Amino acid sequence: MALEEYKRKRRFEETPEPPPKVEKKNSHRFVVQKHDATRLHYDFRLEMEGVLKSWAVPKGPSLDPADKRLAMQVEDHPVSYFDFEGIIPEGNYGAGTVIVWDVGTWEPLSPIPVNGQYVPGTDAEASAMLNKGDFKIRLHGKKLNGDFALIHIKGRRPGSKGTEWLLIKKHDDAVVEGYDIDQYGKSALSGKTLAQIAGDKGADEWKSSRPASRGKVKAPWLAETLAKLDKKKKTQFSSDDSESKTQSESKPKKSSAVKKKKLSPK
Repeated sequence: MALEEYKRKRRFEETPEPPPKVEKKNSHRFVVQKHDATRLHYDFRLEMEGVLKSWAVPKGPSLDPADKRLAMQVEDHPVSYFDFEGIIPEGNYGAGTVIVWDVGTWEPLSPIPVNGQYVPGTDAEASAMLNKGDFKIRLHGKKLNGDFALIHIKGRRPGSKGTEWLLIKKHDDAVVEGYDIDQYGKSALSGKTLAQIAGDKGADEWKSSRPASRGKVKAPWLAETLAKLDKKKKTQFSSDDSESKTQSESKPKKSSAVKKKKLSPK
């Protein structure tokens, strides 16, 4: 999938998400973002071919090979989406809270094992495996480690359009039987939970080196109108605060003499 689909779904003057841009080089990073949208899910993304190849995993990845996690392939995302953590405003595609659940690097595994063991492969082999629908990778993350397989399966749901995969942990030293993903709810970047990000009124909507803003406002008249509204709000707040202070200072204070007169017996 290309970034055209990513661009089509978003209004960048309203969302803090980064604009589409294909990178020329790859750093072989991966990120898993926990996304509290219409339904809570995990977005599994691999930096590859200048973009982030992405899958939505409803139950999240597992370190137990017995768990065959459904992974719905979604549109490619720009590499700059890697550290996106914060809030996508209501009314926008994917509205909700996002944290970076895990980060790390990945490497492709050769489709042909050596002495029964998978060995590192090449980028060319990775592209071929992805196109074939049998994609084996090795993760080096803060929470996820070891070998995994992404297997393309025949769509079982109406309208799946061939986007259904399975994310499966391979047997190795990183296996955790009975893995419970709910025990690991904090961000790998900020250390915050989804609830903390969502409830922090002072939190930026864009948690990265990019400053939070309204997004790029394309129309000059709209930018001017927004600037006037911001100025009006600041002026009104200042005026209300001043008026409240004046009223408080103008209230007459009861003298001690009056208090004594009321307390004195007749």
